[in-house]
Amino acid sequence: MNDQTERRQHPRRVLPTPDVGIVHPHYVGPEPDRVPEDGNDTLLVYLLNMSEGGFLLESLQRLEVNTEVDLWTRLPHKTDWQAFRGRVVWTELSPTKSDSHLLGVEFHGPASLAEQATSGVEEGKRRMYPSDLEFLINTPLLKVIPMEAKCPLLNFMTPQRVPTGTRFIAQGDKGDTFYIIQEGTCVVNIEKNGTKHWLTRLRGGDIVGEIALLTGEPRTANVDAETDMILWSLTREQFDSICSKYTDLLDFLTELVTHRFTTEKVTASRTIGKYLINELIGRGGWSLVYKGMHTSLKMPVAIKMLKHDMAMNVEFAEKFHNEARVVALLNHDNIVKVYDIEELYRTVFIIMEYLEGVPLDRVLHTMPKLPTFKVLDILLQVCNGLSYAHEQGIVHQDIKPGNVFVQSDGRAKIVDFGLSCPPGTVDCGLPGTVYYMSPEQIKGDSVDERTDIYSLGIMAYEMTTGQRPYPEDNLSKLMELHVIEDIPDPRTLVPDLPDELNYFIKRATRRDPAARFKSTWEIIRDLQPAADKMGVERRPQLEQRRKMMSLFLFYQEDQQLFLNRLVENFNSEVNKMGVELKITNVDEV
Repeated sequence: MNDQTERRQHPRRVLPTPDVGIVHPHYVGPEPDRVPEDGNDTLLVYLLNMSEGGFLLESLQRLEVNTEVDLWTRLPHKTDWQAFRGRVVWTELSPTKSDSHLLGVEFHGPASLAEQATSGVEEGKRRMYPSDLEFLINTPLLKVIPMEAKCPLLNFMTPQRVPTGTRFIAQGDKGDTFYIIQEGTCVVNIEKNGTKHWLTRLRGGDIVGEIALLTGEPRTANVDAETDMILWSLTREQFDSICSKYTDLLDFLTELVTHRFTTEKVTASRTIGKYLINELIGRGGWSLVYKGMHTSLKMPVAIKMLKHDMAMNVEFAEKFHNEARVVALLNHDNIVKVYDIEELYRTVFIIMEYLEGVPLDRVLHTMPKLPTFKVLDILLQVCNGLSYAHEQGIVHQDIKPGNVFVQSDGRAKIVDFGLSCPPGTVDCGLPGTVYYMSPEQIKGDSVDERTDIYSLGIMAYEMTTGQRPYPEDNLSKLMELHVIEDIPDPRTLVPDLPDELNYFIKRATRRDPAARFKSTWEIIRDLQPAADKMGVERRPQLEQRRKMMSLFLFYQEDQQLFLNRLVENFNSEVNKMGVELKITNVDEV
């Protein structure tokens, strides 16, 4: 029986979740002390299974058969790291990952005492030890990265020893490297008009130089080592090269921006164009929302940031731009207003009005079944906003409680037009939320105003009965039910439901679009009498109310000519938006 056959007879234990291990190869061949071309003599690998005789590893780098290795890993149900000396006995390409190799490693026994060190950055070597790996994978930034992307990123990170007094980031230099501080402290300062201004002190666990990965712009401050330091560095070029293969790493960029906006450090720039970010207030599947402030008008705003895995996907980024363009054209009391759009930090920001209140889904979480008069109030407002959007040729496509915001005064506003598209469009991007999705969306047919009406009917069913109409334990079955089965009669749960509301829910949710209401104005016509009986005072907004803004300029006579030209240019621009400018001259003030 040969050795390989004997090895394969050892019982193998497949690990339910591959763990990250550290390999220090002792390279064989004519130059046994050589390191790989990238200078890295540490490999981060995934431990797939193990037996009494060895390990099966997955590595991004191929090692020659007979290469001696020292391996650190944490065995199942063990808390301490174990060190082993072994030899690569076979290697082959991974059948599931084109850029990875499988390595069969045979044990020789425990690693030598010299190789059982747990930490230590060695000059001229990119060597990582267990305590270093523990530190890195437990930093908040790396925690967000999926397991399959951790090794590619960590294999590129380089340790550096920085002596006390060394300036490792200089104001004005090209920013191309980002650092995570493992040990030591440093001080951040800026030089202005020949004077140094101290800003803050950074220590273990902090990050510095993150703007390098986000923009590559010149450094805005100096960073000097206050004590001896250990840093882990990553360049923009290295990061971009692995992101092309592992798009999950783009979550790392999103967390960098979030860290920059939410850190307490005074060095972090929180400015997006004319807006200052104050705090993170929401996370969605493809965006984050911050509360901010217009820096000169002191006006609160909401700032939506597209996550980087989406922003760097050309197709989806175009959809995100589409939301801004679409909603910027809509001016209605029941639709959130968009003020601006900015591109920065390799992503896109939409600046919107800041709304005081809560999304309807949070209202339903605390009060699952709403009073009938409140249901009618919300429905009429949403219909009012949808009618306006539909008149502009826009279908929302994702009407649900999470996209209806209820303000403190009871006014409802529709948000998230990110899936919006013209009527009659087929496959207009991402589907809506499956619980409220229309049959035509599920089947991939064209959508129009009646698609929003169906979703509105499902939402009304939930508001009146306290639950959604179909079982939700199987999403595939749920989608099938939307297509093949009418919703249950809401009166089986709410026997005293008013006729008008019961009729609306049943007709709005017909599987055949032709059997539904033709427009939301029809719904308003049918529901308004019932709302009037219950004292719901809010009426449909039949036309847009005009508003007025006052601006006073105090100037000297010799400035008159310049101001006339400025006002003429301003008048020309606002006229393009349909805004009328009236000017009154006052001779003496």
